[in-house]
Amino acid sequence: MRRISIFGATGSIGENTVDLIARDPGAYRVVALTGGRNVARLAAQARALGAEIAVTAHDDCLAPLRAALAGTGIAAAAGADAIAEAAARPVDWAMSAIVGAAGLVPGLRVLEQGGTLALANKESLVCAGALVMGTAAARGGRVLPVDSEHSAVFQALRGEDMAAVERIIITASGGPFRDWPAERLATATPEQAVAHPNWAMGQRISVDSASMFNKALELIETREFFGIDPDRIEVLVHPQSIVHAMVGFADGGLMAHLGPPDMRHAIGHALHWPDRRALPVERLDLARLARLSFEAPDPARFPALRLAREVMAAGGLAGAAFNAAKEVALDHFLDRRIGFCDMAVVVEATLARLSGESGLQFAPDTLEKVLAMDHLARQRAREVIGSRYG
Repeated sequence: MRRISIFGATGSIGENTVDLIARDPGAYRVVALTGGRNVARLAAQARALGAEIAVTAHDDCLAPLRAALAGTGIAAAAGADAIAEAAARPVDWAMSAIVGAAGLVPGLRVLEQGGTLALANKESLVCAGALVMGTAAARGGRVLPVDSEHSAVFQALRGEDMAAVERIIITASGGPFRDWPAERLATATPEQAVAHPNWAMGQRISVDSASMFNKALELIETREFFGIDPDRIEVLVHPQSIVHAMVGFADGGLMAHLGPPDMRHAIGHALHWPDRRALPVERLDLARLARLSFEAPDPARFPALRLAREVMAAGGLAGAAFNAAKEVALDHFLDRRIGFCDMAVVVEATLARLSGESGLQFAPDTLEKVLAMDHLARQRAREVIGSRYG
């Protein structure tokens, strides 16, 4: 019986992971589940899966979580330290689905124990790719991709020689604003930004998708995960979200991975790897689909992709700064304090301010360096917002 934990169990990735685990409960021993403020759902998941411990990220949610688990024998805890402690409990496999930089520490704790980390938290590699992959190598752990794009690349590369790879192409749906003119984007609301046409995702990742910041993070993640030069990573807008990624080889061949827009495919692949097992996902009817289309992203309307390439060129802790500034800008957009297009303005201005300070060039090889830059970049991003938007 495999011991597993799910970090971010109440989000969309976590819910889909729980769904797969619940279909074969005899195969797993659930150690830890973590979530946010939806303690009723977290407690229900912990009860259904017989978890050892349930942890909420918020201290003020501990009392209701304990009440919901009373009499079950399931431990309850709260806070970032409690999540890190839960992640240090040895497991065979763990899902990292906490959104944002908050997912970095628990992911590292899993790898330090030599476990397999199914990584849906792209920020971990963006902020600290060298640290994450180095920890896995040093401690005998393994990182498996769960983003649909990187899972697709991972599958297309199976049995292939990376020396023969010419390029990697990741696709983007284009989100709800794919056809909006530039002048209309400035008026986009949070409600409009979360209305993704293809994927059922959480609020924050949906806005990131609409702004292409999600794809910007995935550009950096591709470089960190597969070790490919940034100039050989491409992005194509693919509205149908059927082709998740393509790998081009030296002989001119192009290997494409197709699948329905259902995250249980990528999750299930990581859960059962190196085997393939039946999954409860739709089987594609290509005749019914009839048409798959692709187009280049508009750099003027979606500057996040340009910023990601500048971050990769800068190296060092620029990825940590980029992500931190993006998270602050996203918070302020959701609070309606800045506009949709202002998010990219804030991130670019923050990176410009930090370029004149010491520290950005340091390698992301320790957790202390990464967290220090994360803290500094958030501070600078708030200063940018305060000076520009009041």
